[in-house]
Amino acid sequence: MITALKGTGVAIITPFTTQGEVDYKALERLVTRLIEQGIGYIVVQGTTGETATLSQEEKKEIITCIKQVSQNRVPLVIGIGGNNTADLIKQMERFDYSGFTAVLSVSPYYNKPSQQGIIQHYTALGKVSALPIILYNVPGRTGSNMLAQTTLHLANEVHNIAGIKEASGNMEQIMHIIKNKPQHFMVISGDDNLTLPIIAAGGVGVISVTANAFTNDYCNMVNYCLAGNFEAARPLHYKLCEITDLLFADGNPGGVKAALKLLGVCGDTLRLPLVNINQQVYERLKLVIANY
Repeated sequence: MITALKGTGVAIITPFTTQGEVDYKALERLVTRLIEQGIGYIVVQGTTGETATLSQEEKKEIITCIKQVSQNRVPLVIGIGGNNTADLIKQMERFDYSGFTAVLSVSPYYNKPSQQGIIQHYTALGKVSALPIILYNVPGRTGSNMLAQTTLHLANEVHNIAGIKEASGNMEQIMHIIKNKPQHFMVISGDDNLTLPIIAAGGVGVISVTANAFTNDYCNMVNYCLAGNFEAARPLHYKLCEITDLLFADGNPGGVKAALKLLGVCGDTLRLPLVNINQQVYERLKLVIANY
């Protein structure tokens, strides 16, 4: 697991046509582009993929499309998460895991469970998942933080929990996990602008939004970091920070979809309740990309 999912993972968007249908041709182009520009693996149907707005049939067709285009050239990680543990257990028991390397599962949102509730939730999922699970801590979306002690308990006690995508933004918490984790357990950056310091502290890479669009530079930055060449990584890090700030200035994935449109990769249509970024941010993004 550590070898297969090291480096730059991409939380892939779902392109839509102007009529709001899944744009499979654009998805094919994007997957090909990501692989050719050096990404390490693809995360399918995460938050950035607007998964909450996809039908079950669309989810199946998107998986089929990505598998057909990727042709096992990079590992695939599937997002299966939610706030109904019993329903997730049923989903995991029914899911066809062929072609996937791991499951990314977000900490339960909206319910705001206690730390013990989070532990029991993931313990239950660990018993039924046919693949290793990557925890996903993103308090800004879930409304609750998975404490370092909770992560470390799960890392040590649940045999097929293989790592965590940490998007708390709390470097002290992240470093505590890295310092005390078991050797097999991966710590993956979930914040694009914190990838360099997280790898410097002992992380193994990132699951990135920015790398959907600025793939080559992002992969090079991560590879330099993993090689310990922070002098080479630092200029790319600060170059990408400006872009990343703009991509998130008016919501994700609105920002990265706008960037992909400006780069000629796909359109920028989103599904409600998400809407396109405002014109002011769009013009700033347009200028930065023109001078990138």
